[in-house]
Amino acid sequence: MSLDDLLAVVREFLNPNASRSGLDRCLRRHGVGNLRDLKAKAAKPKHSAFKAYEPGYLHIDVKYLPQMADETRRRYSFVAIDRATRWVFIRVFPAKTAANARRFLRDLERACPIRIRTILTDNGKEFTDRLFGLRKRTATGEHAFHALCAALDIDHRLIPPKSPQTNGMVERFNGRSEEVLQSHHFRAGEDLETTLHRYVWLYNQQLPQSALASKAPLQAMKDWHKIKPELFKKQPYYLPRCDRSSSPLLRRPFRWST
Repeated sequence: MSLDDLLAVVREFLNPNASRSGLDRCLRRHGVGNLRDLKAKAAKPKHSAFKAYEPGYLHIDVKYLPQMADETRRRYSFVAIDRATRWVFIRVFPAKTAANARRFLRDLERACPIRIRTILTDNGKEFTDRLFGLRKRTATGEHAFHALCAALDIDHRLIPPKSPQTNGMVERFNGRSEEVLQSHHFRAGEDLETTLHRYVWLYNQQLPQSALASKAPLQAMKDWHKIKPELFKKQPYYLPRCDRSSSPLLRRPFRWST
């Protein structure tokens, strides 16, 4: 009940001389002075925890990028994230094709210090031929991306159709990167891509993650390397800052918009 309604009840049944201010002080004294605090709050849906895996299980997805004034079409960001360490790798391509997905996997395999054992993707045509129109069929194994996974001894798994939450880990990272892009104004596509790469650098090397006990992904990777070096192809190490590149664009300081 609102304070005025409650005052009417109190005056009718308890004390006809009760004042509004006196009733308000009484309610506050007992910790029930705010009506909004007493209303039942709907429980927020919690993200289900991902099954624990050792480093080497990567989620991959593709994100649309905003089209800039100097571009004739939108570009795509291919994103991979390791389930155990949250380490992220991205590449930007002009088209979402099987050939570019294959190039992305090649670059990922060279750059990732971890031995990639398993990759999880959606059912996009750049990753699989399992879907034909609206019908599901068995993957032929001849798709360019799947064939490269087999050649690299990587187990390529597909999420169930129409179940994007199965690949939610990379979706969450895409949401965070989208917030960064929305907070900046870009003059050109190259400027946007540079900012995106800078954010990935910052995410991997400096941003603590609650799922990693407040460690940054690279620190988590280094901890895993001490425990199980056999899971790695090379020792993980900190990379130099992106703005130390010879490119004038990359030498610009990274600033957060307010």
